[in-house]
Amino acid sequence: MATEHQSADDGTDQGNQLPLGASIAAAAVSAAVLLPVLWLLRVGLGVGFDSAVALLTRPTTLEVFVNSALLVALTTAACVAIGVPLAYLTVRTDLPFRRFWTIAVSLPLVIPSYVGAFAFVSAFGPQGGFQRLLAPLGVERLPEIYGLEGTVLILTLYTYPYVYITARASLKSMDTTLIDAARTLEHDRWETFRRVTIPQIRPAVAAGALLSALYVLADFGTPSIMRYDVFTRVIFVEFGTFGRDTAVLLSLQLVAVTVFILWLESRVRGEERTTAGGRSRALVPLGTWRYPAVIPVAAVAGLALVVPVAILVSWLVATGPTANQSLAFEWSYALNSVTVSTAAAAVAVVTGIPVAYLSARHEGRLPDAFERLSYIGYAVPGVVLGLALVFFGSAYATPIYQTLYLLVFAYVIRFLPQSVGSLRASFLSVDPSLPEAARTLGQTSTGAFRYVTLPLVAPGLFGGAALVFLTTMKELPATLLLRPSGFTTLVTHIWTAYESGYFGQAAIPALVLLLVSGLSMLVILRQEGYDVK
Repeated sequence: MATEHQSADDGTDQGNQLPLGASIAAAAVSAAVLLPVLWLLRVGLGVGFDSAVALLTRPTTLEVFVNSALLVALTTAACVAIGVPLAYLTVRTDLPFRRFWTIAVSLPLVIPSYVGAFAFVSAFGPQGGFQRLLAPLGVERLPEIYGLEGTVLILTLYTYPYVYITARASLKSMDTTLIDAARTLEHDRWETFRRVTIPQIRPAVAAGALLSALYVLADFGTPSIMRYDVFTRVIFVEFGTFGRDTAVLLSLQLVAVTVFILWLESRVRGEERTTAGGRSRALVPLGTWRYPAVIPVAAVAGLALVVPVAILVSWLVATGPTANQSLAFEWSYALNSVTVSTAAAAVAVVTGIPVAYLSARHEGRLPDAFERLSYIGYAVPGVVLGLALVFFGSAYATPIYQTLYLLVFAYVIRFLPQSVGSLRASFLSVDPSLPEAARTLGQTSTGAFRYVTLPLVAPGLFGGAALVFLTTMKELPATLLLRPSGFTTLVTHIWTAYESGYFGQAAIPALVLLLVSGLSMLVILRQEGYDVK
C-alpha cells in the first residue's frame, strides 16, 4: 500500500506492466529517430579505415574542428555573460520598465541567426551601409566583420535568450530568504551572489548554455554568411561537390562532438536543488545605478532586434519588392512554410504523446530509454540529418524521396524533443487518480485517456506544437537539402536572395518570417503562463 500511495503522489505507475499500444508506438518512434544516425554509421564504416584516418587527419579537417570548438566555447561563454546578468536585472532588481525589458530581451529568439547575419553584413560590412554614411568623413572601408569575431557576435545575439530564459525561471523560483540570511552574515552583494545565487541557478544556466552550444554547433547559415569554416558549412559544401565520404565522416565527427557537449553539460550542471517557495521577494535596489543599468539592457535588445528589422525595412524601401522579377516574393512561399511547419508540429505532438506518457506515468529502463532516444534528433544538426536522409531516401525510400513526406519526417525527428518535453511536464501535472476514477465509472483505459487526461494536457500539447512550429519555420539546412524540386519556403527564398546578392529581395520574406515567428512565440508564452511581473 505504501508503494501504491507513493506512486499516486509522484504521478507515476511503478508497476511492471506497460501499456502495449503505447509501448509499440514509442518503440516505433525511437526506431525512426535512430534511423539517420544508423545510416551514417553504416556509410561511414564502408569508407575504410585507412581512408577514414586520412580524411579525418587532414590539416583542413583539423582546422574545421578547432574552428568549431572555438566558436562553440566563445559563443556559449558570451551567452552566459549576457544572459545571466540580464536575468538578474529583470528579476531581482528594481530596474525601470522591467516588464517591457523582460519581453524585449526574449524576442531575439524568434529571429533566425542567418537573417541577423546578412543584415549585419549589409550594414557593417567593409562596404556596407554604415561605411557609406561615414564616407563623407573620409572613411573608405570598415574593418572586416567576417570570421570568428563576427560569427561569435551574431550567434551570441540570437542564442543568449536560451540562457536568459532558463536563468530567469530559476531566479523567479529561488528561495530569496537564503540571500537574506547571507546578508545577515555580513556578506556583501557580490559575495552573496557568488556563494548563494550562483549554486542555486547553476543547473538552469547549464541547461540554457547547452541549448546555446547545440544551436551554435548545428547552425549552418550564419557561419556560411560570415565566411567561417565550421563543420556544418564544410559538410554542406562537400555534399554539394560530391564529396560524400568526407561529408559523412565529418557528420559523424560532429555527432561525436555533440555527444561530448551533452556529457560535459551533465557534469557542469551538478546536483539540482529545489528551493522554490521562498517567502521574501524584496527587490535589490540599484540606487544611483538604477537608470544607467538600462543602457546595457537596451543595447542588447537594440542590436538584436532594432538593427535587423530596421535594415530589412530599409532594403524594402530602397530596392522595392520587384527589383528582380525572378526573385519576386510570392505569398505561396509563406503558405508553404506555414503548411509544412503545421504538419510537422501536428505529427511531432502525436508521435510525442506515447513517449511522454510512458516517461511520465511509468518508471523503468524502457520508458527512460524511449525518452532519451527521442532527444537524439535534436542533438543531430539539421545539415547532418538532411544529408543522412538524402542518402537513405535516394537508396531505399525512392517513393517519398524529394517529397514533403520526407521533409516533414526530418522536421519531426529534429524537433520531437520539444513536444516530448512539453507533453511530459503536462502529464506529470495531471493527478493520476482522475483517469483512475473514470475507469471505475466504466470507461476503458483509452476512453479515460481521451476524455480525462487529454483535455488536461491540452495546454502542454498546444505549447509543444507552437514551439515545434516556431523552430520548423526557421530551419534552413534540412529544408535546403530535402525540399521537393520547385517547393519554395520563406527560408529557402531568403537564402536564394542572399546567394544571388539581391539582399532587398529577402526583405519581405524575412519580415513575414519574423511576424509569423513572433505570433507563435506569443502562443508559447501564453501557454506557459509567462509572468513578467
